[in-house]
Amino acid sequence: MTIDEQVLKEQWKELCTTLQNRFEDNMNRHADLSWESVLEKLESTELEKRWSLYQMEETGGEPDVVGYDKETNQFVFFDCSPESPDGRRSVCYDREGLESRKKHKPDNTAVDMANEMGIDLLTEEEYQKLQQLGEFDTKTSSWLNTPTEVRELGGAIFGDFRFGRVFVYHNGAQSYYGARGFRGVLKI
Repeated sequence: MTIDEQVLKEQWKELCTTLQNRFEDNMNRHADLSWESVLEKLESTELEKRWSLYQMEETGGEPDVVGYDKETNQFVFFDCSPESPDGRRSVCYDREGLESRKKHKPDNTAVDMANEMGIDLLTEEEYQKLQQLGEFDTKTSSWLNTPTEVRELGGAIFGDFRFGRVFVYHNGAQSYYGARGFRGVLKI
């Protein structure tokens, strides 16, 4: 992860305003939390976490607070864009999947991009929680953090929302589609 401190300093106030507006417009995602407590935490957090949040926004994720972990004293941010973030689509699941392709290799992978951004892919459980907050991925799909036993067999899982319900399914980790990206989680 390369942090451009100057860019972040210039964009931080704008990002905080965007996050505040999104927070206030979507209180169903965090009814028991206040923006003041979130902002206080953001202002005191390390530069790397701020950069990760900035990257989530810049790649179209529309991050928002979806919870608070009392044990770790951290706010939980998910990508809450209606569709899989457009700046993170057309990617294989991981490097092994990418390298196994013989032709038409995409430029990147979901796992590599998430690592570069300093975020984690949503797990299946986190994706189900996200879908309880609205309808997401009605036209797209999102790679999810794949259990080791599935990945060892060459597969990877993804989720979407169709026909009034959430589906979690599988593909080969080497596959990629223009409408499939990934959603991330960041704890601050």
